[in-house]
Amino acid sequence: MKLSADLKAFEARIGHRFKRPELLLRAVTHSSMSSPTRSDNQRLEFLGDRVLGLTMAGALFSADKEATEGQLAPRFNALVRKETCADVAREVDLGAVLKLGRSEMMSGGRRKAALLGDGMEAVIAAVYLDAGFEAAQEMVLRLWGKRVHTVETDSRDAKTSLQEWAQARKQQPPRYAQLKREGPDHAPVFTISVTLESGESEMATAGSKRQAEQAAAKALLARMESEDE
Repeated sequence: MKLSADLKAFEARIGHRFKRPELLLRAVTHSSMSSPTRSDNQRLEFLGDRVLGLTMAGALFSADKEATEGQLAPRFNALVRKETCADVAREVDLGAVLKLGRSEMMSGGRRKAALLGDGMEAVIAAVYLDAGFEAAQEMVLRLWGKRVHTVETDSRDAKTSLQEWAQARKQQPPRYAQLKREGPDHAPVFTISVTLESGESEMATAGSKRQAEQAAAKALLARMESEDE
């Protein structure tokens, strides 16, 4: 089969030319577009998650030969989580080539972190099936780039760090509250606030409660740490 011009351009962006182009087409096909004659990317997503995990485990193991398991685990989680996969997907403009059903297109599916993250994992699997582990590994390390070496900062769980900051100052744990929930059921948007016992607070908005809580905690922690300096 021949790929469309937009998929050929996507091949160039990820740096892999498919010998079996049907694998790429399947990787970018969301379940909302599946049919008896068109497979979606869910099985590929499952495989790609494992290929990504092995690649990152190996990269972290080699990058820091003195790190303990307790130090490596949060770095690994930061590199393979859906949000990171979605960030990489945005950098290669995966959203532009996703095959989505009408409902997903109308609800902004090309920008959804979950769809982008899943799609990126499926693309990794497609490269693995097309050319083997080394090709998939090379692509992942190239696309993830400096994240592998700067992950120490990104791996900090903001909620945990903020709670530790508060406890170190004899304060009660931060309080989180949902201020708003907007948007349709299939694409909700949450606004969450976090408040310290001493009164300082921040708020953030995201597509899930967890993401909004983390973003609010990160903003408040950054403010409090800057005031400590």
